[in-house]
Amino acid sequence: MGAHLIGVYECKLDAKSRFMLPKAFKKQLSSAVDSPFILKRSVFHKCLELFTMDEWNQVVLDINKLNRFVKKNNDFIRMFTAGVKVVELDNTGRLLLPKDLQLFSGINKDLVLSSSGNMIEIWDKKSYEYIINNDNIDFAALAEDVMGPKDIKDE
Repeated sequence: MGAHLIGVYECKLDAKSRFMLPKAFKKQLSSAVDSPFILKRSVFHKCLELFTMDEWNQVVLDINKLNRFVKKNNDFIRMFTAGVKVVELDNTGRLLLPKDLQLFSGINKDLVLSSSGNMIEIWDKKSYEYIINNDNIDFAALAEDVMGPKDIKDE
């Protein structure tokens, strides 16, 4: 069973592009904080995704099921793994945000860490607020479309 993280936290990058992983996430991740993490670009937004090594290995298992002799599969794998970095907490609980991923995400100083199931999304604060408060998205209709047709009793 994978991690089910909960929480949204605001952080700041220091002068060396490091940020403190919030204590609440450290507690939820428990023993995984002593292992490396995987940091990568998001597929759908200009944000980053932080995975524990165990969660990343589960993702890779699914990716490795793809037939690499199908060009679109190979193209997907290349793009999905572009910019993937292994990062570790330093002895004070900070993570370094690599420059290439910082540029991709537009993160300068203020950032938001948002739980998203088995991983943490890392956003520039203004970009996160824009996505969350976007008047062009009808969240009620989206919720009905995504969650509505499923009959929970059948599971």
